Amino acid sequence: MTKKCIYVKTKDHEYPIFIGKNIFENKSNFDFFSSGNRLILVTNNTIEKCWKKKIINNILMYPVLLDEFILPDGESYKNLDSVNLLLSYLLKNNHNRNSILLALGGGVIGDLTGFVASIYQRGIKFIQVPTTLLSQVDAAIGGKTGVNHILGKNMIGTFYQPSAVFTDINFLFTLPKRQLISGFAEVIKYAISFNFNFFLWIEKNFVNLLSMNLNDLLYCIRTCCEIKSHIVHLDEREKGMRALLNLGHTYGHAIEAYFKYSYWLHGEAVSIGMVMACRTAELLGLISTTTVTRVINLLNQFGLPVYAPKNMLPEKYIQYMLRDKKNTTNGINLILPCDIGKTEIFKNIDQKIIISAIKLCYRS
Repeated sequence: MTKKCIYVKTKDHEYPIFIGKNIFENKSNFDFFSSGNRLILVTNNTIEKCWKKKIINNILMYPVLLDEFILPDGESYKNLDSVNLLLSYLLKNNHNRNSILLALGGGVIGDLTGFVASIYQRGIKFIQVPTTLLSQVDAAIGGKTGVNHILGKNMIGTFYQPSAVFTDINFLFTLPKRQLISGFAEVIKYAISFNFNFFLWIEKNFVNLLSMNLNDLLYCIRTCCEIKSHIVHLDEREKGMRALLNLGHTYGHAIEAYFKYSYWLHGEAVSIGMVMACRTAELLGLISTTTVTRVINLLNQFGLPVYAPKNMLPEKYIQYMLRDKKNTTNGINLILPCDIGKTEIFKNIDQKIIISAIKLCYRS
């Protein structure tokens, strides 16, 4: 078994991220379970078919009582209706403050489960078991929980840290290729935003990553987790530096919301959003056209989308971007690259520049 443990430390909380292969087989990872703990496995019907039996068999080695709650698969179910279903399930089955929610899934399951954990009886424990690359490198870490609203993504939620994160690379080998590739958008985001040397490493090793080389995947995941855990430690509630993790997300969230969370995967929308952010930075004179091209080339190497959806007009982005959580005035604040490895927050960006940048992102 290969294992690497990283700790996330906030002002009031500390928890481990276990990263490796077959990590559920190590009982020492679960020493926070007490005899008689009631554990609720929360997952979706796709993961249930692939992993539920194996996960349940592993969990039952520990002194816990197990229930399960299954949701349909898809971003469109990340809403208050699903929250109410899970809350009703917990109440009907008499779960109390000693119950523990276990989120087995990607960002949808993790965010929704964490949100319910934060509000059920004013807060119960939950554990993240991310099954997608995107959730392993990003969504499962840092305590952002929440659900979508038809008018905006992740507009309803809390900051609420898990008790632990169990990142097992085995999950990635049953992941559909499109989902795997989507996750690499968040990996590339970390490199553009914080670490030029990591960007160079990804450029050099993209073939190994796409072919699921074990050592390179583990290094990639570990690096992203180390970056995010450091940032969460410095800025848990996104008052400043943590906002830099949102490169490309303001544009990407607009795409997801416009299409009602039914077509574009999160990583795909973020990939397009990062190109738009680069084009905006280019128009503002922050980066060169050569740098923009280099970013686009890397996204292309992974098969990620780099063109704006042709059936979404540039002006349509603005109404969603104005609702973005990073905005502190009536204007639009954006995370923009100043170089590969460095991003900054820019406030009240002229909407004409944003629209001009988006127009540069359509396929000619």
